[in-house]
Amino acid sequence: MLTTERRIRDDSSVRDRVASLAQAIREKDIEFLMTHYAPDVFVYDVMPPLDVHGAEDYRKNFERWFASMQGPIDYEMNDLHISMSESHAFCFCLGHVKGMRPGGEKVDYWVRDWFFSTCSCA
Repeated sequence: MLTTERRIRDDSSVRDRVASLAQAIREKDIEFLMTHYAPDVFVYDVMPPLDVHGAEDYRKNFERWFASMQGPIDYEMNDLHISMSESHAFCFCLGHVKGMRPGGEKVDYWVRDWFFSTCSCA
């Protein structure tokens, strides 16, 4: 069982990790972004292909998305919830995406994001 002090410290660590993922998206830093995903990640994504198996294929989805956006992406996570055990953390939030497509079309939409991670919470 985690002590309150340990849970707060670990919660902060998870929040920092999620924030670094969001920053990688904003900057379209594909190399840093992919450090957040296990090689055998399985994802249900927003854009086709909807079910993605493995980090290399998921990287291709991000590459297509980043190429479809002109300049940086304004990406904010709202209402982040974290649930932790001694070995895992599960997070979910609403992601707000704003930006511009090549040609000047403005983009503004919401997505449901969730993240699962092993952690050294024991």
